[in-house]
Amino acid sequence: MAGPGHGERRAMDNPLIALSHAAAGWRDAELDPRVAHDARRAVLDWVAALLPGCLDGPAIPLARVLSASRGTGAAISYVDGATCSARDAALLNGTASHTAEFDDIFRDGGYHPGSPTISAALAVAQAEGRSFDDFLRAVIGGYELGCRIAIALQPSHYEHWHITATVGTFGAAASAAMLLDCEAEGIAQAVAIATSFAGGHQENLQGAGLTKALHSGHAAEAGVLAAYAAAGGITGSPGSLHAPHGYAAATSAGTGDWAAALDGLGEWTPISVMTFKNHGCCGHIFPALDGLRTLREEVGFDAADVREVEVSGYGPTAAICDRPQVGSARDARFSVQYCVSALLHLGEVRLSAFTDAALARADIRAFMPRVSVREDPAIAALYPRRRQARLRVTLRDGRVLEHHQTTRKGDPDDPLSDAELVAKFHELAAPALPRPAREALLESILTGTRLPGAIPLGRETQLA
Repeated sequence: MAGPGHGERRAMDNPLIALSHAAAGWRDAELDPRVAHDARRAVLDWVAALLPGCLDGPAIPLARVLSASRGTGAAISYVDGATCSARDAALLNGTASHTAEFDDIFRDGGYHPGSPTISAALAVAQAEGRSFDDFLRAVIGGYELGCRIAIALQPSHYEHWHITATVGTFGAAASAAMLLDCEAEGIAQAVAIATSFAGGHQENLQGAGLTKALHSGHAAEAGVLAAYAAAGGITGSPGSLHAPHGYAAATSAGTGDWAAALDGLGEWTPISVMTFKNHGCCGHIFPALDGLRTLREEVGFDAADVREVEVSGYGPTAAICDRPQVGSARDARFSVQYCVSALLHLGEVRLSAFTDAALARADIRAFMPRVSVREDPAIAALYPRRRQARLRVTLRDGRVLEHHQTTRKGDPDDPLSDAELVAKFHELAAPALPRPAREALLESILTGTRLPGAIPLGRETQLA
């Protein structure tokens, strides 16, 4: 990989210091072209996830209600096109980019880094007049620190906490601090401060309501606040992550697996091993959908041929996504039953699967009771670093089909190609932008040297 030289830092006793040095190193390291391209892919995927959330979802009423109190500045809220303070832009863009459930995943930490980290980094870069190169390096550094903290906290952290809401605050703080010219010490102070801001519990992920998307927006905003506080000289405890009263102790088992978090520092960087979503739903459902697609390709059947589908997965597949009844698009995105039925009836689980028309389809609803979900102890033991599912499909002619899905399309071991990622971008961006505007935005992200600026969305519908 050829990132910053970190060998001597791996032995540090304090993970906050080690990880802050790692993030800071990306400010002036020789940037491997492959890593730079991986970072551009992450930014493109963030924009693809952002645009649907600018047309529908909680970011729109949030932008409206905050319009009179937003701070001034050069950061752009893509939700309504207004310029505002970095904190306000980070909040609104972070919320929008986590709405359609298409944002990236760091598999080994069960964490969506792009929505909070890139939202914060772009807002600060725009507000401070930084270069595209500065922005890209801050994104890499924010991913480095945040994703590795996620490794240390998981899987126990996820029992009660939404890790994108919590660790996202740290990734956002690190990237914002880098753009404020903080060295390693300043980045560490920003993250230490951020540990007192980071929240977001599982009930607002699993339960009713629209708060989940705000988790990411708040993480981005709170990270920006922490970075500005650190740049202004405010300090936090150097033991904020790992001390007996620190963040890991408060939110996960023990005080964190910091040896795992620091493993390979300087040899690989998280932004180069990201999962980019191939389905528009919760990632815990992906192995079941990929396995079902494989069975259909191998055997050939449709929904009318199926009597029953049994899905065996890891803990969150059953604990979060076993939802036999759904009342909204948000519910449907977290329902194995709905997503399996949608795949069989629609052929894919993308944006179209969660329209009002799809949600109202009697055939999709009638099939859902045929889908059952359970936890498989052997598969659960591999989580979070392996996301697998076993499927047992019973057909009406008596045949029983079994399949063990050992990975997910989009994971590092079966990644989306550049062409597939570009196709995903066009699909998600099409409702917001005409083809020429999409092509220009795509070109600016993948090959350009200037920060993304205003995106001329048609806003008449969502802001009326």
